[in-house]
Amino acid sequence: MKRGKSYCKAVLFPLFFLCLLCLASCGRAKEEEDGKEYYIYYLNREETKIVKESRVLEEEEGQAAQTEALLEALSQTPQDVSLKASVGTSVLVEGYQVEEGQLNLDMDESYKKLPATTEVLVRAALVRTLSQVDGINHVLMTVEGQSLTDNAGTAVGPMTADTFIDNAGEEINAYEMVTLRLYFANEAGDRLVETNRTVVYNSNISMERLVVENLVKGPESEEVFPVINSATKVQGVTVKDGICYVNLDDAFLTQVYNVTADVVIYSLVNSLVELSNVNKVQIAVNGRSDLVFRESYNLANIYERNLEITRTEEGTQ
Repeated sequence: MKRGKSYCKAVLFPLFFLCLLCLASCGRAKEEEDGKEYYIYYLNREETKIVKESRVLEEEEGQAAQTEALLEALSQTPQDVSLKASVGTSVLVEGYQVEEGQLNLDMDESYKKLPATTEVLVRAALVRTLSQVDGINHVLMTVEGQSLTDNAGTAVGPMTADTFIDNAGEEINAYEMVTLRLYFANEAGDRLVETNRTVVYNSNISMERLVVENLVKGPESEEVFPVINSATKVQGVTVKDGICYVNLDDAFLTQVYNVTADVVIYSLVNSLVELSNVNKVQIAVNGRSDLVFRESYNLANIYERNLEITRTEEGTQ
């Protein structure tokens, strides 16, 4: 009989504690149902990338209230000890205003003192996080009321979450920064100009695709000119045995800029060959390489770097 009582206790006590755990879990689930899930972007300790954490915040009504809640979350200590807050310590938000779908965010004077790498990452963290506010399509940042400029002195205009390159269809894990060497057209459209661009990108995306997407996006400076039709979709970019295979849709064949065929082809080739793992490039349209581009370039051919068409221009971005 005693053994029977002991057996019952041994069975009932674990069940009792299991029930308590279930009740606690249900309580937490109920709390989460009462809030809204956001992704808050933080910097890693080395300040080389941003990483998101899921955070359930109290459901707020109105853009101002949601913005305030997200800014507070950005300044709080992340759960992951390898991360740190994006703002609130050395960088402060002076104020903000919402106007017709655009969030105007004014930073304090300390923002100017951030190292170039850190500044871009903080900017990415702010835009990525605050773009989740209902109805906010763009974020415009200023410093003490003055236009925010990049490291080349060019004004940074309104930004969207897509400003910081993402690989669609894959989970966003971490964003890193890289400087790409890209080739755009000169004013006459008959030569290439070497430029450098610093971008924050999703670490899921390949560097080769990142280069092609930035070429399609076009230049950020008025000193160089676009080459590839901006309506072009990148269908695939792969590398095998040092050859980069670029597959674009048929918008690539529609030339909307006054540039030569040489400039278009070698904008892609020269930019991709700047990557250490790429020596040659082949271009396809909708998977087909049996085409001739502008009656000049057989896409069945594999192309190597062409330095003769390139004019180096220091400091251009």
